[in-house]
Amino acid sequence: TGLTTGQRVVTVQKGPLYRVRGSHVTLWCKVSGYQGPAEQNFQWSIYLPSAPEREVQIVSTVDPSFPYAIYTQRVRSRGIFVERLQGDAVLLHIAELQDRDAGEYECHTPNTDERYFGSYSAKTNLSVIADTLSASMAPQALTLTEGDAVELTCEVSKSTAQHTHLSVGWYLLQEAGEHRTEEILTLSKDFILKPGPSYEQRFLEGDVRLNKVGNTMYKLFIGGVKPSDQGQLYCEAAEWIEDPDETWKDISHKQTERTSLAVVSQGRDLSVDIAAAERSLSEGDTLQLNCVVGAQKSSSRHFKVIWLLNSVEVARVDPHGVLIWAEEYEERAKLRQLRALKPSNTIYVLTIYEVGLKDKGMYQCSVLEMKAPGDLHSIQTSMSSGIQVNVKPIESHMRLSVSTSTPRVVAGDPLILHCEVQGAAGPVSVRWWHLPPQHPGHRVPVAAMERDGSLSLGSAYQDGQTRGSLRLEKASSGTFTLVIPSALDEDDGGQYRCEATQWSRGRNWTEKGEAAVMVSSMAVGLHATLKSRIATVRYGQSFELICQVNASYTLEEVPASVQWLFQPSPPTGPFHELVQVFPSGTVMWGTAQPHFQGKAQLAKADTSFRLHIHSALPANEGTYQCKVEVWRRNILPPGQPAASTSSNAVGIKVVLPESKLQVATKDSSVEIASGNAAIECRIVFAQNNSQFAVTWYLLPPLADATPLQIIRANYSSILEYGSEFSSPAQKSRFLSQRVSSNVFQLQILSANLGDQGRYYCVVEEWLWLVDGWYKLGERTSGRTTLKFKLPEHELEMEKTNHSISVREGEEATLPCRLQGAHLPGTQLLATWFQEKSSGRDSALLTLHYDGTMEYPQERLAGRLYLRRPSAGDFSLTLSSVEKGDAGAYYCQLQEWQQQSKGKEWALRASARSGYTHLTTIPPESTVLSRICSSPSLLNVILYLPLVLIPLLALAIFCGYCKSRK
Repeated sequence: TGLTTGQRVVTVQKGPLYRVRGSHVTLWCKVSGYQGPAEQNFQWSIYLPSAPEREVQIVSTVDPSFPYAIYTQRVRSRGIFVERLQGDAVLLHIAELQDRDAGEYECHTPNTDERYFGSYSAKTNLSVIADTLSASMAPQALTLTEGDAVELTCEVSKSTAQHTHLSVGWYLLQEAGEHRTEEILTLSKDFILKPGPSYEQRFLEGDVRLNKVGNTMYKLFIGGVKPSDQGQLYCEAAEWIEDPDETWKDISHKQTERTSLAVVSQGRDLSVDIAAAERSLSEGDTLQLNCVVGAQKSSSRHFKVIWLLNSVEVARVDPHGVLIWAEEYEERAKLRQLRALKPSNTIYVLTIYEVGLKDKGMYQCSVLEMKAPGDLHSIQTSMSSGIQVNVKPIESHMRLSVSTSTPRVVAGDPLILHCEVQGAAGPVSVRWWHLPPQHPGHRVPVAAMERDGSLSLGSAYQDGQTRGSLRLEKASSGTFTLVIPSALDEDDGGQYRCEATQWSRGRNWTEKGEAAVMVSSMAVGLHATLKSRIATVRYGQSFELICQVNASYTLEEVPASVQWLFQPSPPTGPFHELVQVFPSGTVMWGTAQPHFQGKAQLAKADTSFRLHIHSALPANEGTYQCKVEVWRRNILPPGQPAASTSSNAVGIKVVLPESKLQVATKDSSVEIASGNAAIECRIVFAQNNSQFAVTWYLLPPLADATPLQIIRANYSSILEYGSEFSSPAQKSRFLSQRVSSNVFQLQILSANLGDQGRYYCVVEEWLWLVDGWYKLGERTSGRTTLKFKLPEHELEMEKTNHSISVREGEEATLPCRLQGAHLPGTQLLATWFQEKSSGRDSALLTLHYDGTMEYPQERLAGRLYLRRPSAGDFSLTLSSVEKGDAGAYYCQLQEWQQQSKGKEWALRASARSGYTHLTTIPPESTVLSRICSSPSLLNVILYLPLVLIPLLALAIFCGYCKSRK
């Protein structure tokens, strides 16, 4: 049989599992499909191979006494414990696995469901195997010179019967500062070599290797040691096994002894000088700088040279002679305005052919020596002194003016800006920048046109779907026009700067100008109003909703969509989407309210949208709203909407057909001597296709009593009991039945004095209307009074009212005694009642004439006793008195006699006792204890005039004695 929704399923880690003796083991268990609290409880047991049918309890999340003696000490010392991963998932931990821990483990979840349905436990097998893994390396103390090679050997073996894999890794424990372990190189269980982060480059260069020799030998080779390799080196092996769930688990780890490695550095000499042919220049002149490296045996050494201007890198030459320019110098290098040469291994030349003002400053040369051309780390460095280079500016007669023909626009409109250049003596390049007002000091590149007419766009403007395809055009008059086809939003407003650069004889001059534009959001002035000509419609009548939209721009010229929303009545959550009409005319219906699709008609006229609902149903009753979204013009595809607005909510009420229900309203009475009672509820008239829900109520005898709901049977005959009648004993006594098409009965089994009162029913009329059941109306019946016919004879019993006071926690005895003997051949039935504020006396205990005892109030069963020191004594003992026990109690005695052998029993006589009023006294409530525990009250007493002290003492003593009684 397959699992169904709501069926409990317990899952445990799939076995069989093999784990090494002495290791820390975990087993997971989880439960799903349960009912009840989110935090479930778990219990672990084991079935040992020596007794596979006998359960041995280990540990529980709810019961500390759950473990058997064999596991108690390990659970208390947390050698075995349960870790909760979440409310419905746990891990069983065994800190140190023992041979006796092998067996079949069972995970059980106690039931929290309304009924047993599904699996409540699951099992898995755990086998304990020996730890056969070994790893060894002979310890050494090595001292090497930087650049020397080292080779270390680690022997690893295992003899596990199961199929397992090994992983072997080499590690360095650095001793300088904090002890920190670095991974050098590891051969994984999947036979993959993985270097540590600090050794990745050296591994790729082949300087760090791991070789396997034979079946057990693993050799680490480091081709050229460095000072960073200094420390303690060791080998660590791990044994891995594949579990049935196809995951790999490390079951054993072994670490070798350590080898100490010390690395001695080699010292070298290195110097560098910088010189310039001319230090004072004018714009457009040529600057040449020479960097000379001083070093012994320089031809066999490897240098990296870096040129710096004001401590910022300009260019670098690596040991292979490869030249790399800094990003801001790449363009000038492409135009051959810059050049860097390496005539020899010790001479480096930097030439700037057309210097500008930005080229002035302090120049330096930095040299780094590398052990090998491809190394990333240098072995020594040297920095030259600085040379100050000055550049004198020359004047320009270029003039610039910036303007816009679109100073105020709405999002989606084009932005047009003009940059007019006059007096330029050479080619001009132009750059446009946006200065967003929300980010002062920040500028965003928009577009640029170089001297040769080539065009480039800023990164934010390269996507044509965002603002359209930008254009930057140059007119013959020297005016550069920037066109942004579609402004994005208000953020596109602000200042736009034009920077024009004139180029002449290797020199350039730049002028700047700005123009301001304001971009209004499409949300400004956008407003939607929803209205309906009628707010209340009859079942089957049609109605129409009109969504009127207003905007500060021409709405018909922009793409727009309308979304109709609906919230049922009464509300069950947020609004549901009924339908959306997109700018393209596509209609998409929502799935939450499918019954609208075949009944709704959509229309659009100018700036209004209409929703027409045909033949209204009760399901159409609720609150409606429209949401309008608009998009920017000139953008395809449209993308995200630029603005949206939601209308006011409009409520529509659908009036159901009028109810014709009539119920008998005449008052009546039912009188019984004992046994069962039946109360009738009669329907006088109703529609033929109606169904009924009937709710029974009781009005207790008190004048101002509140009606108590007994039981409700809905139109599907599902029963629901009121709070006063929800106990199992009450449910078994009060039953609702439909005895005919128009008559309902309330059956009261074994009626007692506490059931006296006036009964009535409330009938609801329900009708199926196309899509569901709907309540048309309800009617209330007349009252039926339940009375008890007293027998002709009355028993003689004590009817005196009593009052007793009992301290909380102690016991109270409530008197009920028969005076005189009852007739021979009769049996007595005794029932105790407690008066309730609701007006309905509550039966506490019944001693039937056959000797059986019944406790209608199950929660009191353990505290009520009839000790009966004599045959006519039915006094009730209430143990462990609580504050809520205070009130009035009485008992009823009935005398029953069997007509003849095998015949029914008949009630011959009855009587009711007087009331016993029980008052509870809180613990430690004596006057003396209150005075002694209150320092302020005690001080007042101490300062009373001496003449009052004897009188006060006498009063306190008398009060104390009275309370002790």
